[in-house]
Amino acid sequence: MVSTQNNSSIDGNQRQGVPELEVRPGGMFVQIRDLNPNPNPSPPTIKLKVKFGSSYHHLHISSHASFGELKKMLAEPTGLHPEEQKLIYKNKVRDSKSYLDVAGVRNGSKLVLVEDALSKERRCLEMLKDANFQNSSKLLKQLRLEVKKLSQQVESLHMKGCKEGRVSETEVENLTEMLMRKLIALDEIQVVGDPRLQRREQVREVQRQIESLDMMKLQLCSNGGGDSHNAHAFTSTNAKGNQRLHPKQHCTSIVKEALRNSESVVTTKWETFD
Repeated sequence: MVSTQNNSSIDGNQRQGVPELEVRPGGMFVQIRDLNPNPNPSPPTIKLKVKFGSSYHHLHISSHASFGELKKMLAEPTGLHPEEQKLIYKNKVRDSKSYLDVAGVRNGSKLVLVEDALSKERRCLEMLKDANFQNSSKLLKQLRLEVKKLSQQVESLHMKGCKEGRVSETEVENLTEMLMRKLIALDEIQVVGDPRLQRREQVREVQRQIESLDMMKLQLCSNGGGDSHNAHAFTSTNAKGNQRLHPKQHCTSIVKEALRNSESVVTTKWETFD
């Protein structure tokens, strides 16, 4: 490979700003390659002195770092979250997104750190809000499982009435009371956003099951019931007008019909809440 200096003047002085050329084997002139393995050296590290209250903290950081990065380094020794910090340099509060070198921070510069009370209060409120959200979600999940179990018990009670022909009034009242307690528990949960919709769905499910039990209890009373020892007879009318018990094979369809009727016939006046 042959190197040439055709960028020099006649008197032998190299012109400024013109790169040197080299000749490739094919005769083409190209710019001499820079064989420097590290053309962009890393920015220098500077030492800073940060005052916080009566204490001083000495840190080493890149001169091209941001004030936000400096705050993260100060979080551990000061115990302040980066969002709760205010860094002051030359009597001016510096933004976390601004850079040290742009602000004129050099090796040996001194900064002052103060606590941002407003940001701390805002952050505490956010943490409290998040904790309430998590707690409400946990309670809703637990109540959803409990309501599901009670709904299965209501369905089982309908099945029992279909198969045996009679249902104890005590069972109806106990299930109603347990569902009412779940309704109160749902009302006491303070929720916002998506959990509110979840709570509303659970409230409607509880109300639907209670209304189904109310219909069962009304039928029980119409059949001469009145005390806990009386039972609810599940009867239907055949083509001749005679009453008979529903066949066992029809129990599933009867239960579905009873639950569907409870949605259209409201026996309880509910108070609506979000």
